[in-house]
Amino acid sequence: MSDFDRLAALLFPDVTETPEELLETRFPPRPLPEGAQVTRFAPSPTGFLHLGGVFGALVDERTAHLSKGVCILRIEDTDKKREIENGVPLIVEGLSAFGIRFDEGPLAACAETGAYGPYIQSRRAPLYHVFAKELVRRGSAYPCFCTEEEIAALRAAQEAQGVTPGYWGDYARCRTLAPETVEENLRAGKPWVLRLRSPGKPGERVKFRDVVRGEIEMEANFVDVVLLKSDGIPTYHFAHVVDDTLMRVTQVVRGEEWIASAPIHLQLFWLLGLKPPKYCHTPTIMKEENGSKRKLSKRKDPEAAAGYFSDAGYPADAVVEYLLSVANSLFEDWRRQNPQAPWQAFPFRLNKLSSSGALFDLDKLNSVSGEVVARMSAAQVRDGATAWAEKHDGALFAALAADPSYAEKLFAIDRGGKKPRKDIAKWSDVRAYAEYFYDALWQTREEEELAPGLQKQILDAYLQVFDCADDKDTWFGKIRALCAPLGFSPDVRAYKAAPEQFKGHVGDVSAVIRVALTGRKNTPDLHAIMALLGQARCTARIRDYLRTLEN
Repeated sequence: MSDFDRLAALLFPDVTETPEELLETRFPPRPLPEGAQVTRFAPSPTGFLHLGGVFGALVDERTAHLSKGVCILRIEDTDKKREIENGVPLIVEGLSAFGIRFDEGPLAACAETGAYGPYIQSRRAPLYHVFAKELVRRGSAYPCFCTEEEIAALRAAQEAQGVTPGYWGDYARCRTLAPETVEENLRAGKPWVLRLRSPGKPGERVKFRDVVRGEIEMEANFVDVVLLKSDGIPTYHFAHVVDDTLMRVTQVVRGEEWIASAPIHLQLFWLLGLKPPKYCHTPTIMKEENGSKRKLSKRKDPEAAAGYFSDAGYPADAVVEYLLSVANSLFEDWRRQNPQAPWQAFPFRLNKLSSSGALFDLDKLNSVSGEVVARMSAAQVRDGATAWAEKHDGALFAALAADPSYAEKLFAIDRGGKKPRKDIAKWSDVRAYAEYFYDALWQTREEEELAPGLQKQILDAYLQVFDCADDKDTWFGKIRALCAPLGFSPDVRAYKAAPEQFKGHVGDVSAVIRVALTGRKNTPDLHAIMALLGQARCTARIRDYLRTLEN
């Protein structure tokens, strides 16, 4: 038995399996069609779901499912100090709200789905130890007994010498401990971490191909990084390699901040004789501030939290479509050509992903969201607005829920057609949009520009002729008929040709009626609004408005 074999047996006496056995029996190749991709989203349950997390999960889900592959949810929960209560359910529910679904992982409260688990990192310690033992057996890993104080002193000395800080080369003193010393330390119960015995040297370069960014060349890893902490739990670097290998992940989608770690991960794959997955490093979502760009911050920016968008009332599909437009410039052209298709039909491809920093643009989100709501049916708008209002606006909820049929009719006005209105970009816009349909909600009234005396003449005359049962042509014909006797032109073009001959035109007459009935200068189709409000309510509103003109 070699020294390495003896050391492996000392460090991991309970490990009897080998990586090859795991890959042949418990985690065999997946029975998937050719070209199918296996992706994983691997968050930590340490806080709220970040918009960048939704972006990454969306890329994972689209890549897997459009290739007829598998999308995995894997929870990296080794940082127990920062873990929050119900962190995993909050992640699952948060992503599900955006229509992002997984095929495997901890998808239910206490149960996992899939044959390649456990999917929670803290439950996988025995699997990591199998690969750790193999690295020791190959001479590619060793126990390090240095204390935190010794590591700190080492770094201070390196800084004083002006060399790259870290545990490497001649500075890695435990790398060359005699087998007898190692065995003596283990028997004495000294705590240890497992370190990689890196074959790299300062100045060496490594190349790898990123799916989005093409070929990347950078300095190879030469540091003996920690693989297992003193409690036997792996670091991210080691866990990532083992988990992606056993779960048969083909594409690793992660933020560009992990590019710096790629040399470590590739080195581990090579030392274990394993084929690495393809890497796709997504752009960081940025925010423009004072003329410069910075990373969207959990601390500073409320929109960094995925929950911000549901609270503000953005439909989930709108947020997804916005993220798809950020991810791929082809999405907007596709949407114009396929206005009624679900976003899931967009032929998303990883190699078309933008590699530059993605700038979060709230105005663009509002525009996309307005388009999404405009494509909805009146019933969908009613249901979305009602569900949001139930949590965020009790008075609006009471109004919408009291008569769902009435609510659907108000949202149906000017909906559909080639140029639907886009007054609603998010459900929090609904109160302002719909308040004049409800006496209990109506508060806002804009001022009409015509003199009060003229307004009074128009409304007094209109009270004598209007009928909410009139069809649209008859309704507008009555408004036109009022114009000449009151000194207004019934024809806008005639007014523009000789404005000095008139007090205004038919549009001005309509505007007075609109403001009296809705308090707005700009609304959807006034005829449809009046028909929905009904004769009695329209009459009462005109008379109320007339009283304000007299004061």
